[in-house]
Amino acid sequence: MTHPPRTGVRWTSAMLLAALGAGTVRAALRLRSLPVLPVVPPTSAGVPRPAGWRLLAADGVDPDPATFLAACAYAEGEGLRVLDLLPADLAAERALGLLRLVDPARYRWDRLGEGRGAGFAVLATEEVLERAGVDPAGPRPGPAELLALTRRLKEYAADATGLAVAPGLSCGGPGDSGGPARAAELRAQGLPPGVLAAAQLGGLALLAGVAVRQGRWGAAAAGLYWLQPYLVLGGSGSPLRPADLVRATAARPVRSLGSGLRTARSAGRADAPDEARAAAYGEDLAAGTDRFLEARRPDCPWCGSARLSVRVRVPDLLQGKPGRFTLEQCADCGHVFQNPRLTPEGLDFYYRDFYDGRGGEGAGTVFGSQGAAYRGRAEMLLPHADPVSWLDVGTGHGHFCNAARAVWPRTRFDGLDMGGGVREAERRGWVETGYQGQFPEFAPKLTGQYEVVSMYHYLEHTRDPLAELDAAAAVLGPGGFLAIEVPDPESRMARLLGPAWLPWFQPQHQHLAPAANLREALADRGFTVVAEEHGPAHQGNDFFGAVALTAARLAPDPDRPWGPPATRRTRAVASAVRLAALPCLAGAAALDAVRTAVARRTDGGNAYRLLARKDAR
Repeated sequence: MTHPPRTGVRWTSAMLLAALGAGTVRAALRLRSLPVLPVVPPTSAGVPRPAGWRLLAADGVDPDPATFLAACAYAEGEGLRVLDLLPADLAAERALGLLRLVDPARYRWDRLGEGRGAGFAVLATEEVLERAGVDPAGPRPGPAELLALTRRLKEYAADATGLAVAPGLSCGGPGDSGGPARAAELRAQGLPPGVLAAAQLGGLALLAGVAVRQGRWGAAAAGLYWLQPYLVLGGSGSPLRPADLVRATAARPVRSLGSGLRTARSAGRADAPDEARAAAYGEDLAAGTDRFLEARRPDCPWCGSARLSVRVRVPDLLQGKPGRFTLEQCADCGHVFQNPRLTPEGLDFYYRDFYDGRGGEGAGTVFGSQGAAYRGRAEMLLPHADPVSWLDVGTGHGHFCNAARAVWPRTRFDGLDMGGGVREAERRGWVETGYQGQFPEFAPKLTGQYEVVSMYHYLEHTRDPLAELDAAAAVLGPGGFLAIEVPDPESRMARLLGPAWLPWFQPQHQHLAPAANLREALADRGFTVVAEEHGPAHQGNDFFGAVALTAARLAPDPDRPWGPPATRRTRAVASAVRLAALPCLAGAAALDAVRTAVARRTDGGNAYRLLARKDAR
């Protein structure tokens, strides 16, 4: 006897079908917006190279002179300085993967968007190559190296990078077969091969399950997945004509399964540990971590009250480095602070390999995804000023300044930060001038030079936030504006999620001040708060961050150089936890979307912004 399918399976099938349908339509629309280089008649091999342009091709790829000339003419006509060239016969799965990552209509104007391409050939101006430190006369790169290069060049031509189909360029090779080469290409694009392979295999298993258990709806979802390459790329007007389209469509489930398995195995083979880095961490840890903490202070650093209580105790969930940290709260003013706090040497130890080095790429990806938040911060000033000069304190690699140019195209943005990333921001052109060092030390040299000073998620990292406010008051003249955004320790999510609340961000966050405290401190320094935002400043990561931190606590990265040597068991446990976390992360992302909508409506979230004007005295 047959039984009707369960409601849960039916809904799963319907949602899969809807998601696949939406993805198919989106890919088809994006495909139509791909520009195509004009066909230039073949010319002799001795045609002179257009001045100022270089074409870098992957090993084994040989663009003809006509393609080079057409690419130069197109780039110059569009005002581009970097152009990735897509072979017209690009393999079907590679084409679909690119269309998932890139919206060609928006790609150029997304100043924070990741540089994407096909990994075959990229055209760039000599000026961009020089600033990026790329030698065009060097050895020919492989596909993964060229993908990484395209990603880097986009940073140096943030609003002048494009992609186009080159009809005369052929990929001349098989499609995506997974394995080490594919894993390397994903890493070069800043994508985690292990996670993506697990998601691919999990999706295939889910499709197979609904196809078997849920008649028409399940079969329709599986069939749509099967036919997707042809539905997207098989039209007569498609600018891409994959040579493997028929084969890729016919054998898609089998090929996807094989590719996912090979990529998963390759991703599981960790790179050899950095022995020098591991040895340096071993020396640091040999003396223990207690030396990285000062003596506990008995009073509140904000108001001086001795009425303190423990708010939360939490280990380093960000990197999994040894140590345990305590945040205490003042009963009189509500200020939350790390107590005992880290010494300067401790800060150096726990910051190391987070924003640069081993973790720099991941941090850059996270900062690059905050475009909407950056725009909101920049737009907060619109009703109040039209600044000529703006100093962003704690700028990092200058992501905010880069994004804010879309709102304030005539404003000069400079940046200040302790890390070397501010120098890279200067080379990219994301800031005009980069200052490396402590703000209070630079303040006397910068007095009166700026109309706006911003501190976005900066004060909570400082050892003495009141000294930072003094520095801002010194730099700004009467009528100048100070813009601040910080986590809100009064957030409901802080109580609900406890140690797993991401904005605790231990051990990096030293101080978390309630809005009332910050308003009072600004008034004491001659500022008037002219705007305050809570809901718009909310960062939609409460639940997602809690799941991610919990997974990291259960199974830290087995290859971290400050941890014990990895074993098969620790790798297997880490892989199992990450795989199990995937559906939890998806659910958490959905909850965060709802939470963000509520925060916007109720004007309450996990952060707040203040805009203050310095008064004349």
